[in-house]
Amino acid sequence: MLVNDIIQTIEKIAPPSYQESYDNCGLQVGNPISEVTGVLICLDVTEEVVDEAIARGCNMIVAHHPLIFSGLKRISGRNYVERVVIKSIKNDISIFAAHTSLDNMSAGVNAAIAARLGLVNTSVLAPKPSTLSKLYTYAPTNVADQVRDALFAAGAGHISNYLECSFNTSGTGTFRPGDDSNPTIGTPGGERETLEEVKIEVLVPKHAEGKVLCALFTNHTYEEVAYEIVPLSNTNHQIGAGLIGHLPSPMPETDFLPFLKESMKTDCIRHTSLLGKKVEKVAICGGSGSFLLRDAINAGADVFITGDFKYHQFFDAENKIVITDIGHYESEQFTSGIFETILKKKFPTFAILLSNINTNPVKYYY
Repeated sequence: MLVNDIIQTIEKIAPPSYQESYDNCGLQVGNPISEVTGVLICLDVTEEVVDEAIARGCNMIVAHHPLIFSGLKRISGRNYVERVVIKSIKNDISIFAAHTSLDNMSAGVNAAIAARLGLVNTSVLAPKPSTLSKLYTYAPTNVADQVRDALFAAGAGHISNYLECSFNTSGTGTFRPGDDSNPTIGTPGGERETLEEVKIEVLVPKHAEGKVLCALFTNHTYEEVAYEIVPLSNTNHQIGAGLIGHLPSPMPETDFLPFLKESMKTDCIRHTSLLGKKVEKVAICGGSGSFLLRDAINAGADVFITGDFKYHQFFDAENKIVITDIGHYESEQFTSGIFETILKKKFPTFAILLSNINTNPVKYYY
């Protein structure tokens, strides 16, 4: 098995095209065609984690947080990032990260939190716009099914929970083969041809555009395929930041806080004033989610669960919602299980190990 096999398996679930602009998902150290002896999964890559990988016979580390967020001008061991890079290269250990590419998937980081809380009827809190395009293409009536099937197989035609969606219009197409052409119908330099065609329209997600076009060109019978791709501003309700859902049964705020503390295995919860009402609708964002507070309020959430709220940001609740800051690490500590599930499903007999190192840099004094 190669490093690239691991990468491709994860990126099918968390395509890098959906990472945020500030992020740096992907292979950060190593060669994609190197053989893998074992994979160690962690939240953060530290020197201790690299030592653990060496001790446990793993030459690839899969992390949620990227080790390298910006360019390194020198690698001389001045900080932990440079030291990790040096140690990883010396020991032939590859490092890969899937961060906001996983955060932005409806089955990603926030789904793990929702599962621990037992939330139902979940949906993306802030769906992303401009992640879809419309593909228009034209095919002879007798090969339209062949073209459609190829587009669907490549990932086109998904609308929420519906697959193989398309719109088709019959019409008449014309063309005249040029002298240097190799036409399916007609002869080079011949007369104008007329034939019945089908105009096929399908939605294409951003991450699948290249694969869909390749399928179109490979399965079409024309030498020159006519097509158009038009970017859409539609929101994609399967992709975006945060998640919102309902508790199976409403509970008082004073019961919800200990329930949250126990469910998320956190040592403390910073929160705004309780509002004296039951908690039913819950918004969540693993990691740093203060940017979604307004979305949580507008969605009618009773509680917003996330990490890294600053002092003055707590005032922004304005008695409209209860902010519960459970900590950045604490909100993402179960993310490793997502990678484990993805990889073990694809490679059930391979060495996929979870790190035993607690990489949380924040400590609490009681």
